[in-house]
Amino acid sequence: MTRVKRGNVARKRRNKILKLAKGFRGSHSTLFRTANQQVMKALRSAYRDRKKKKRDFRRLWITRINAASRQHGLSYSQLIGNLKKADIQLNRKMLAQLAVLDPASFGKVAELASQAKG
Repeated sequence: MTRVKRGNVARKRRNKILKLAKGFRGSHSTLFRTANQQVMKALRSAYRDRKKKKRDFRRLWITRINAASRQHGLSYSQLIGNLKKADIQLNRKMLAQLAVLDPASFGKVAELASQAKG
């Protein structure tokens, strides 16, 4: 079997990994083997946390909506249920923005929701 010289290909592969590891601390950014492990770990974490970010923001919005709706005498679940009955289609992100930035408007939305109770 003939000998295969991988100089160019191997160097490109290693440099690609080391480029991704730029900014890591210590030998994690300079030694290929440890850099490769850390890059793979970082990419796994990035993939996982892109999914987790969506869950975290939804939890934050729900917490904010719940706090604001309780000031108007409704629980979160009552507010959301009544909004669905009243056919008011505001998503949780927008409701949370209203609750934080424009409490008066949120109060009107909560009032509409409480009227739709029946």
